Amino acid sequence: MNKKPSIWQRLFGRTAPTLEVAPVPETSKTPLGEVKPLEMPPNDPLLAYITSSPGVIQVDKLNFDSPTLASLREAGVKLTLPLVNQGELIGLLNLGPRMSEQEYSSDDYRLLNNLATQASPALRIAQLARQQLAEAQERERIEQELRVGRVIQETLLPKEIPQIEGWKLAAEWKPAREVSGDFYDFIDLPDGRLGIIVADVTDKGVPAALVMATSRSILRAATERLIEPGEVLARANDLLHPDIPPKMFVTCLYLVLDTKTGHMAYANAGHNLPYLRQPDGVIELRATGMPLGLLPGMTYDQKEVTLQPGETVLLSSDGIVEAHNKNGEMYGFPRLQKMMHEHRGGQGLIPHLMETLYDFVGKNYEQEDDITLVVIQRTDPSTPLETVFEPVEIQIPSVPGNERQVAAQVLAALASSGLTEARLKKLETAVAEATMNAMEHGNQYDADKLVVITVYQDAAQITIHIADQGTDGQIPDSTDPNLDAKLAGEQSPRGWGLFLIKNMVDEMNVIESDGKHTIELIVRLEE
Repeated sequence: MNKKPSIWQRLFGRTAPTLEVAPVPETSKTPLGEVKPLEMPPNDPLLAYITSSPGVIQVDKLNFDSPTLASLREAGVKLTLPLVNQGELIGLLNLGPRMSEQEYSSDDYRLLNNLATQASPALRIAQLARQQLAEAQERERIEQELRVGRVIQETLLPKEIPQIEGWKLAAEWKPAREVSGDFYDFIDLPDGRLGIIVADVTDKGVPAALVMATSRSILRAATERLIEPGEVLARANDLLHPDIPPKMFVTCLYLVLDTKTGHMAYANAGHNLPYLRQPDGVIELRATGMPLGLLPGMTYDQKEVTLQPGETVLLSSDGIVEAHNKNGEMYGFPRLQKMMHEHRGGQGLIPHLMETLYDFVGKNYEQEDDITLVVIQRTDPSTPLETVFEPVEIQIPSVPGNERQVAAQVLAALASSGLTEARLKKLETAVAEATMNAMEHGNQYDADKLVVITVYQDAAQITIHIADQGTDGQIPDSTDPNLDAKLAGEQSPRGWGLFLIKNMVDEMNVIESDGKHTIELIVRLEE
């Protein structure tokens, strides 16, 4: 019969307590030595004796073979007092000879037993507190390392979306945890060609992130030596296989786009199929191949297609299609294909898909897997630049926290705008603050009332309208914050948010009509 694990096994992973033993001086004038831990084996007879005979123990009167007892005698211990809490031994209080060289009296024994009753629970609490502190420090250390890992991982992703005449590209990368196993990449190739990678490492967390970084480096190295997508995947597979951890692999889609002709060659290593949106519907672009790292010597089918003006290709990882709603229903490939068919394609497709995902999973959605989306659309080169960018509309219920989703979707819609990272961060802050104001003050956090966000972009500037449906009077003027005036009751903090928004964009306007309010944010593309 298996014995129930002791508290030492449950809390510390040990089979026996660590005893604190103070070496006893040879004479009364010798200073006490350093307390050293003493391991008590689980089969030590002393442990059984202590369990059956609580109270003060005279070490010299015990007569059995015990390594712990021998250590106590060697240290000069005369009395040992077991400290027991809820039936578990949590320590020993050891005493050497009395400084007066007299024997311990019955009063001493009684005092020690009373002391054990008081000290045992206090020691247990101290041990647990120390353990919790150590665990908290360890969690903080791990969280800090994960934050650093996230920053490092983000530096491996493309710094900006390629700007190519006649093409609109956009991407979204949304990890489920601090670090991700998903990644995408754009690689400049000779003769006006562009390599595009979307990949997904099995598992999540740190192991997947490490394999992600390795896979990215291997794939980039392979593209420098090889041209055809099938050959690139075969080479990457052979390099990755010897070193990838057991039970892990990488699904990967690699395509080479000729930006001059629209010709696209692609190969697939077990990844989600890309979708091509054409005027008459959405089709799958099929190519077969084993995931990278599973088996050496694999070959990969290579297929080709030529994109026509107006056609859009969607590359995705499985984070969006495998999302579940509260009823356990999966978003699924058919829904993804349907949502793509209903949209006109291009850069606005990503925020459209993310919005349909949030509508499907509902409130309090906890992301299950990493989400990566890449959109490629061929445009008509003869079309003036001002008409290339289609307005993007986002509608979201007035629920606290939704401002973060709005900000993320707006940034995704502007992924190819050419704004610097610093200006995008400022715009993100302005959009989130304006959306929160619209939900709180305009719609009174009524979930049935929507905030409507519309993003316009032309060759000169980005314009964002954030409209509520409320009747909360006029929006206050932007107020320069004065903390002293606020503390004195002379200034209300309302209007401070508009001050923040105004300083994050090039221009801010307030539009009021029929009791509804619209905040207009303008960011000029030339800084």
